[in-house]
Parts: sequence; C-alpha cells; structure tokens
Amino acid sequence: MTTNRAPAKKTADDQPFDFNLDAVTSEVDLTPFRVHFNGRRFEFTHMEGLDIWDLVEHAEGGEVKAMIGVFRTSLGDQFDDFRKVKLPQYKMKALFANYRKHCGMEPGESDASES
Repeated sequence: MTTNRAPAKKTADDQPFDFNLDAVTSEVDLTPFRVHFNGRRFEFTHMEGLDIWDLVEHAEGGEVKAMIGVFRTSLGDQFDDFRKVKLPQYKMKALFANYRKHCGMEPGESDASES
C-alpha cells in the first residue's frame, strides 16, 4: 500500500528548535577505567561516554557479545592487543563488574529508576 504524503519540508538549521542536544553534558565525571593486565596497562573509556550505536549493535548477540562489544568500543585501538591475551571467563566477569562499578552502574540500577 502506498501513501501520497508530501515529503517533509526540511527546516533550516538557523531556525528555532525544541531541544539542543549539542548543549547536553555528562552529569558524571567521565574518568577512564585503567586496568593492568598481562604486564600492560589498558584504558577503557567511561561507559557513559561510549557511542550508543556501537553498543546496541553488539547487544543483539546476547550478554557475552554485549560485554565484548563494550570492551571493543571502550578500548578502541587497544582492543586488538587486549584480545591477543587469553582471558578466562572469571576474569572477564570480574573486569566487567569492576568497570561497571567504576562507571557508577551497579548491577540492577537503571537511570529510569531515579526520582
């Protein structure tokens, strides 16, 4: 079924707007999470500063894929070196739990629950 709606008219960028997303700043300190692993230092970008589009893409593969996606996104160029070292699951769980804690995202907490 087709509709005969006219294309939406684009408003010029210099016109009034309803919300200025450019003006939004983080409410938390985005200090990176620094980890020592296999004789090397790795720096994870704070979770609040990660690109949401990358995270959503990884989350579609389940919990473990989502964690790995967070690591990949937060480590950026460091990920390949991090990935070269064997990482037992118990260490990955501990790393992720401490990373979440550093970022103020304790398990079970949700931004939607704030009053």
